[in-house]
Amino acid sequence: MSVATKHYKAVGAQAAIQDASPHRLIEILFSALLDRLAQAKGAMRHGDRHSKGLALGRAASIIAALRGAVIEDGGELANNLDALYEYLERRVLEANLRNDQGIVEECSDLVGPIAQAWGEINPERVKTFGGA
Repeated sequence: MSVATKHYKAVGAQAAIQDASPHRLIEILFSALLDRLAQAKGAMRHGDRHSKGLALGRAASIIAALRGAVIEDGGELANNLDALYEYLERRVLEANLRNDQGIVEECSDLVGPIAQAWGEINPERVKTFGGA
């Protein structure tokens, strides 16, 4: 990929983020997390420890951002999400240290249904009920 193409994609991604609603930002984070986990798994398959480390490092940063977005006094659901994100942070670190594709798959399997459910939320309908 050329430098110009990379720059074009980066500018496009930045513009999408700047114009995104809070709901859409979380969707973007989930998508990026799943992408990074897939990249890490592929890098592990090919024995590319450098790319694996970069992908898992980025995955950990995304998980931290998701964890930071959890509402502090959000009740049981928020507490469960926080605990899940904490668990994912530990497992991503462990996957990196052990070079373990199974752990990466476990993380993807845990995040996938939540990302899908989040994507099915209609943010306009939530607004009508006084939500986000």
